[in-house]
Amino acid sequence: MTTSTLSPKRELWLLITLAGIQFTHIVDFMVMMPLGPQFTKLFSITDAQFGLLVSAYTLAAGVSGLLASVYVDRFGRKKLLLCLYMLFGLATLACGLAPTYDTLMLARLAAGAFGGVLMALSQTIIADVIPFERRGRAMGIVMTSFSVATVAGVPGSLFLAAHFGWHAPFFAIAFVCAALALAAWVTLPPLAGHLQSERQSPLANIITVLQDRNHQKAFVFTALLMGAGFTLFPYLAIYLTSNAGFTLEQVPFVYLFGGAATLVTARWIGRLSDSVGKAKMFSIMALLTVVPLALLPLIAPWGVVAVLVVTTVMFVAMNGRNIPGMALVTSAANPKLRGTFMALNSSVQSAAMGVAAFVGGLIISRDALGLVQHFWINAMLGVVASVLSVVLVGRLKLHGATPPSVSRTVSPAAPAKIV
Repeated sequence: MTTSTLSPKRELWLLITLAGIQFTHIVDFMVMMPLGPQFTKLFSITDAQFGLLVSAYTLAAGVSGLLASVYVDRFGRKKLLLCLYMLFGLATLACGLAPTYDTLMLARLAAGAFGGVLMALSQTIIADVIPFERRGRAMGIVMTSFSVATVAGVPGSLFLAAHFGWHAPFFAIAFVCAALALAAWVTLPPLAGHLQSERQSPLANIITVLQDRNHQKAFVFTALLMGAGFTLFPYLAIYLTSNAGFTLEQVPFVYLFGGAATLVTARWIGRLSDSVGKAKMFSIMALLTVVPLALLPLIAPWGVVAVLVVTTVMFVAMNGRNIPGMALVTSAANPKLRGTFMALNSSVQSAAMGVAAFVGGLIISRDALGLVQHFWINAMLGVVASVLSVVLVGRLKLHGATPPSVSRTVSPAAPAKIV
């Protein structure tokens, strides 16, 4: 099997390119949530129907992840990534052109189908290229895409929506996708070394992945990780505007402050994950997440400043646990079947988000004054999922992990190998 080596500079460009792709995918998904109050009025739909609109994206991503598990290891990573990304951009453009709730639903299904696999493919590339001892740092760089999306992407999209209509953010995302697709074509190496290994049939790969007990634990871990927040996130803007007295103009500040904070902490948490241990860092951040989740249902009377403090801590903690969490999940995969595993894991991830968002929409209701009721149940489901993820994380077997005394001797500037 031949190998090629990336210089540290080329490795950084690869990670930045993947972060850019993740940025557009995250903004496309997240911008729907703060637009909830506008969509419920514009299309005359209920909160549950809006929850279905959010869930449609993630559930479509879950189905596409299952389908991707059949073919993801049979194509070069670069070619597949570019193909899916261009289709994602076209689907996002279709969202902006949608005239009705039903057509928007169809466009969101298409965007979810292509976008969900992109995240799994990006994580697969990181695991293929970056050694375990530096994977936390790499995930920290790519996960800054979440921070930039929340601090700039979502507020910028809401600004466009406020001044040019709700269609405008989707047009802007589609334009950025076109530019980044060109950048990815130039900067990404072929990433086809996995094609040189002996191949089983796609069905045999899937069966092998599903029968692995460690993979099964990783799938449950992923479901808990994603489900913890998505009983709440889709309805946060609705809750704040209905119960906490936020105006539509104030909602972007939740994402602005939260994103700015995670932009500062993401790479720091990534480096700490490599130095103190990914499982330990995950447990710390996941338990920290419990605090803002438990406080969210109580903050409505506290005023705008208190709300922003709690939501900012929530953004930092949730993004912080995702960095070591995703590094752990990619490391739990059998390297020979990593693409198939990550495609299936993407399906689990998307399904967990979709089911959590849908269930959250069924739980909450409105009283005669239009106030959101039962939001505390959603929050408690998030707390339970966070605690269970901490219990499970120590039981994952990690491929490529080395004892701390060995991993400390690895130079952080060592070049990455593409197999």
